[in-house]
Amino acid sequence: MKPVQGVSRRALALIFMSLLMAPALALAQTDEIQVYNAVIEPPGVFNLMVHTNFTPVGRETPAFPGAIIADDSVNGTAEWAYGVTPWFEQGLYLPVYTLYSKGRGATINGFKIRELFVRPHAQEHKFFYGVNFEFSVNADYWESRPITSEIRPIVGLNLNRVHLIYNPIVDTDYAGGLGNLEYNPAGRISYHWNPRWAIAAEEYDGFGPLRGFLPYDQQFHEIWAVMDHYSSNFLGVDVEAGIGFGLTPGSDKITLKLMLSRNLNRGPAA
Repeated sequence: MKPVQGVSRRALALIFMSLLMAPALALAQTDEIQVYNAVIEPPGVFNLMVHTNFTPVGRETPAFPGAIIADDSVNGTAEWAYGVTPWFEQGLYLPVYTLYSKGRGATINGFKIRELFVRPHAQEHKFFYGVNFEFSVNADYWESRPITSEIRPIVGLNLNRVHLIYNPIVDTDYAGGLGNLEYNPAGRISYHWNPRWAIAAEEYDGFGPLRGFLPYDQQFHEIWAVMDHYSSNFLGVDVEAGIGFGLTPGSDKITLKLMLSRNLNRGPAA
């Protein structure tokens, strides 16, 4: 994409993301930037969530030879979810894609299958929990290994309007056995001032292998300011939008995220 009338690609992307976020207000590169809260779709209900992440100021060195460069990239995925039981949701990320990256343009990066098990009706309990399992098939420019997986425990507290959530995530690329497991947790504290609007602070971390964390300047640490809007109109589109700031040299400096979610059918009552 060439500059248009003196406006850079980065400026155009920032304007585009700002316009998308306006209705809601009036890592390394990744397809999904989200803290799981153990809330799933009721049995029989399909949901589609479209993730879009833009990194206007990110790392310019690829994570491994031939990898997509995070700086200036726009990445995302279509996340399909189906409520199977009150405690189990089946998910599929298809496709995982990059809309733009330096030297590559647009690419298809693979797909993911997920199995999410939770305490039923988590939003109705003071203490809630769950665990998510993901199995990823990756292009060679997205991950250094073609197959990777994630185990994401979920623990949280509903304290009236304040919600506390922690996801102590462990990732593996199946190289090196248990000694190669990586600890990449995420956390969130949110304030819900009414049933439709919430603000939150989130943190995403990448400490490195469990057998020995990376030096701090090589670790990934980002803090985020996030706003959520839960729709009450006939369109039924929920919105989550946020901006993240890197805290270490191993992090991207500025990242924007936008998540649009809609149930595709009403389904039977849970």
